[in-house]
Amino acid sequence: MKKLAYLIPFLLVGCASTEILTSMGYTDIYGQSCLGMAETVAFLLADLGITKSLSRPYVSNDNPYSEAQFKTLKYRPEFPERFGCAEDSRSFCQGFFGWYNTGHYHSGIGFLTPENVHYGQTEQIIRERQVVLNDAFAKHPERFKGKMPKPMALPEAVWINKPVPENSDPLRH
Repeated sequence: MKKLAYLIPFLLVGCASTEILTSMGYTDIYGQSCLGMAETVAFLLADLGITKSLSRPYVSNDNPYSEAQFKTLKYRPEFPERFGCAEDSRSFCQGFFGWYNTGHYHSGIGFLTPENVHYGQTEQIIRERQVVLNDAFAKHPERFKGKMPKPMALPEAVWINKPVPENSDPLRH
């Protein structure tokens, strides 16, 4: 894991929304790395409004979304054994995050892409999927054991750490 530590700043920049970076004046994220505009990763995180949590130091699994994204990155077939230089890793990550956000279907969001969810395209896509499923059911109901199939629903909310309701027993959460 330590040999990949230098990739963390690139992953963080890749995770940050283009709109956020643009609104903060980081306009040329593909030609000029945002990291070149911040003296350290800590300053970049501060600029992005990301605060360091001291509640669980040295625990790598406290953000399941980041962990899932990093595992997807690491297990891509084209992920190299080593990068030749920082520019190689930057270039690889730019391509990866483009694919991850626009071409990779995520099971946690109904096999949609983050781009579909971000731009409000989910209802139309789910309607189109239902039309295809209805057609498949009409042609071959035996494949579905006589039960009308439905596309995966989009979750109502996703949480990293779901807030505990005020009147609940804290020992039960």
